[in-house]
Amino acid sequence: MATKVIMPALGMAQETGKLIAWLKKEGESVTKGEPIMEIETDKAVVEYDAAASGILGGVTAVAGQEIPVGEVVAWILEPGEPVPEELVRPAKESSTAAEKSGVQHPEKAHVESSKPGTEISPVARNVAREHNIDLNQIKTEGSRIRKADVLAFIEGHADQAGFPGLLPASPKARRLAAKHGLDLETISGSGPDGAVLTTDVLAEAVRLEQVVRQSAISGQPFAMSKAWAVMADRLAEAWRTIPHFYLEREIIASQMVVWRESAQRSTEDKITYTDLLTKAVAAALKHHPRVNASWIEGEILINDGVHVGLAVATADGLVVPVIPNTDELSVKEIASRRAGLVARAQEGRLKLQDIQGGTFTISNLGMYGVDGFIAIVNPPQAAILAVGKIVDKVMSVDGQVAVVPTLKLTLSCDHRVVDGAIGARFLAQIAEYLEDPLRIL
Repeated sequence: MATKVIMPALGMAQETGKLIAWLKKEGESVTKGEPIMEIETDKAVVEYDAAASGILGGVTAVAGQEIPVGEVVAWILEPGEPVPEELVRPAKESSTAAEKSGVQHPEKAHVESSKPGTEISPVARNVAREHNIDLNQIKTEGSRIRKADVLAFIEGHADQAGFPGLLPASPKARRLAAKHGLDLETISGSGPDGAVLTTDVLAEAVRLEQVVRQSAISGQPFAMSKAWAVMADRLAEAWRTIPHFYLEREIIASQMVVWRESAQRSTEDKITYTDLLTKAVAAALKHHPRVNASWIEGEILINDGVHVGLAVATADGLVVPVIPNTDELSVKEIASRRAGLVARAQEGRLKLQDIQGGTFTISNLGMYGVDGFIAIVNPPQAAILAVGKIVDKVMSVDGQVAVVPTLKLTLSCDHRVVDGAIGARFLAQIAEYLEDPLRIL
């Protein structure tokens, strides 16, 4: 039975997503849970996993195309199963969507054959698409155009001016090049017959990163990654449209230090202050549902679950992976999930489920030596907590002068959802939990 591959929604306010690259070609076998395409949404650039095992077929979208959420872009079929006719998008509609996105649709560019009734193998179609070959020009002795026919055409015209010729590259190298936005034709291949290998793509990515760094040092502009561009657009839009206000609170962090040491003794996993903050925030959100809310199309939506997102800095930009049902987890469980999410984020391996459904965000820059800062609300969420480093200060404690560890918390709020009183009570609850962790129980 055919399984739809659709453009998913990562946010409640998301209307479209952009296809960055297909990681599998039409006609190739796919396994359930295996990445098949890379998409760019209003949150991040992520991989999309196959929902079933089978053969990828009926592809109707191309890289660079902006696609409405929920629209079918391909199907996963049983071997020999045709694409269900009732599921196929009309050709006119497909072409219109592609033209609007500025991308030439593969069906329009390559599929029509000069011989009525001529079939085209999926592999031949993909090779022609990669090299921008019009299949009307391909000659075949039989009634089916195969990969060998397309390759023969490419080799036969390689000497012609302006013809790209056959560019050998491993499938993984093509994936990596697409992921990093690199042109394979600019990369020197070290494989057989000059084929571009994974190591060649990685070396080029490192070289370009060094160029970017040097450009930054010299003050010259440099190209942004796709992920950074997404982040820049989203934060700029949030800053323009959300009426922000800010609440600050400095807490005594003595019990946080004790809490972390105690939690660390019970597990081999590394426990961080972010894990403790996440536990305290999740507990506070249960008692303050108005902060665990979203602004959607002019209305306030109270979220059913507590799903805390953690802002993570990567080489390509800021992403916010989410820990689902955070309030139901222990500190040890939070630490384990946080470690996995951060590792996948920094390696560029985040999945759709890793960044979906966040209801609140924590941004901790304490590990970078920042005393305190103000964060921009992550829409459609109602608030974000910015956390600085723990700093020793001389303070009056119970009438005595003492040196105590302190921590600055700054809550940024969307005034359309949270007013000053609601935000202040929520921040006070977090402070109580951090200064006396037993209150969480």
